Amino acid sequence: MKRVLIIEDIAEARALLENTVQQAFPGCVCNSFDNISDGLLAVAAHDFDLALLDIQLADGSGFEILKALMARRPETVCVITTILADDDTIMTAIAAGAQGYLLKEQPQQIQVRQLMQLQDGVPALSPHVARRILQHFHKPAETDSALAHNLTPREVEVLTHIAQGFRIREVAIKLELTENTVAGYVKTIYRKLNISSRAEAALCGEQLGLL
Repeated sequence: MKRVLIIEDIAEARALLENTVQQAFPGCVCNSFDNISDGLLAVAAHDFDLALLDIQLADGSGFEILKALMARRPETVCVITTILADDDTIMTAIAAGAQGYLLKEQPQQIQVRQLMQLQDGVPALSPHVARRILQHFHKPAETDSALAHNLTPREVEVLTHIAQGFRIREVAIKLELTENTVAGYVKTIYRKLNISSRAEAALCGEQLGLL
């Protein structure tokens, strides 16, 4: 890995990533930025071998950089570095082309080792993330019909609770989300399934094998 792009808006975290990369790939050139705009300019100007991308930034999402890298130079190895560990974000990153997903809470030496393994074709995945991915693909086959309706894993999870009779506030507590977020999921689920009531949601949940 000769040239590395780092997108991270927290100065201390950015410095730590730079040090981690230098340990993994001594002598590499690091181009580090704290925003999407400068990152996109860098992607347009240079060919990167590796990119470490945070997701939540002040001026947008790290997924914008990921998309730009995949369009310009698909062979760039992109690794998400974040505190987010929910199924939706992990699966979205992998589907978009990420070849790694590291949680910031992970000790630096483990991150160094995981980055070094990239040269051997081994994905850089935090243990917790690897388990989440396995659990996602080991879900009961019955959920396939739900996914056929373009429901995301999180929407399937929300629908399951709603179909079981839990109210939005209760679902929010169970999933550690805000009530507004859950309400948004419910609205999207109703639209995708073409339903308009909790009773219909319960019926759909049963028909989709979620109960």
